[in-house]
Amino acid sequence: MLAEYPIRGRRAVDISASVERAVGAGELRPGQLLPPMRELAERLGVNPNTVAAAYRMLRERGVIETAGRRGSRVRPAPATTGRDHIRVDVPEGVRDVASGNPDRALLPPLAAAFAAAAATGDQAPVLYGDDPLEPELARLARAGLDADGVPDGPLAVVSGALDGVERVLVAHLKPGDTVGVEDPGWGSALDLVPALGLRTVPVGLDDEGPRPDDVRRALRAGARALIVTGRAQNPTGAAVSATRARALRAVLREHPETLLIEDDHGHGIVDVPLHPLAGATRNWAFVRSVAKAYGPDLRLALLTGDDVTVDRVRGRQRLGPGWVSRLTQRALVRLWADGAVDTRAVAAAYGRRRDALIGGLDRRGVAAHGRSGMNVWVPVPDETGAVARLLHAGWAVAPGARFRMSSPPGVRVTVSTLAEEETEALADAIASALGPAPVRSYV
Repeated sequence: MLAEYPIRGRRAVDISASVERAVGAGELRPGQLLPPMRELAERLGVNPNTVAAAYRMLRERGVIETAGRRGSRVRPAPATTGRDHIRVDVPEGVRDVASGNPDRALLPPLAAAFAAAAATGDQAPVLYGDDPLEPELARLARAGLDADGVPDGPLAVVSGALDGVERVLVAHLKPGDTVGVEDPGWGSALDLVPALGLRTVPVGLDDEGPRPDDVRRALRAGARALIVTGRAQNPTGAAVSATRARALRAVLREHPETLLIEDDHGHGIVDVPLHPLAGATRNWAFVRSVAKAYGPDLRLALLTGDDVTVDRVRGRQRLGPGWVSRLTQRALVRLWADGAVDTRAVAAAYGRRRDALIGGLDRRGVAAHGRSGMNVWVPVPDETGAVARLLHAGWAVAPGARFRMSSPPGVRVTVSTLAEEETEALADAIASALGPAPVRSYV
């Protein structure tokens, strides 16, 4: 019982810290009830308003949730736990197909681009108060967005896709609000939402993206925001089709107050067309990272959206990091201008590796998913057993628990560096690890 735990403190900050320490130490378990505010106030000898303030702090930090008369309890997935801890340590001699990283051989060299950007900076250094957006980057980015059918809107540069998603959520939502997230979905986003004190509601998907009925159900249940991956969805490789986009836009038009966030995860590495949903709601944001095509260490993503959303993001950014390095922005411009990445060739390389593994698994009676991108999702009947057996066979795959909320178990295989001669061996190992048990679909 929580009542037996000696919550201490006379000030709200001390009481909230006491509860949070207990959650972090595992002394308070997910779902465990906290004492009623008046009861705890009497026990601590403080004003009930002090306990109310402590509980409010805990809600805002994503540690607890309150459900009216049913009281306050530790969140089922408190912000003090992270999915990054659910990973496989890759021993020496084991082939790593779990990382989610792009193929280094397909990333462009950066030295010349940064040297050129630095030379420009030497002639005209960027100073405080200068425009945070490189003009040529804005021009090229807008042209690319226009070509993909993304509605017109102001631009901002953020430090990667997750940074953009966080800034948009914070710009519009308050602790306790609910966000619809893909399930299975990007583990970092699934961690970010509760870390901001927000609630998550799972939205199921198939190879064509989020299912309209699941989106409608989430929005009718009160979700104020929805995060959708347009292409190369992590971990399943789903890509929103034209038919699915029309259906999703129709659902969103029924809920025009929804905050829509689209993550173009496959930019620069896929050959499937983009079918954006942006513009179906009043407030929206579209995030396009360069990490997969040009290198994760660039830490740069482009963000566009409605005027209010982008203005809020820019304003908060000014009070924090200020701007994303114009040096990096200029280097990206040079990379784009030089055609440093052959998008079609990169997409074809990842496509061949993905299709080869899916085909190999299909010949062995194993269902798998990977319509785009560099990952393949394999539904499994026993996730822990499959991961362990594959590790014993010399293959490290990512446990599906890093990406799931309520969807069935699975494993993610990153095919970005998978050589042709390895494919059959990996397919054999996966089929053997699954055993005779029937395979379930993730949809």
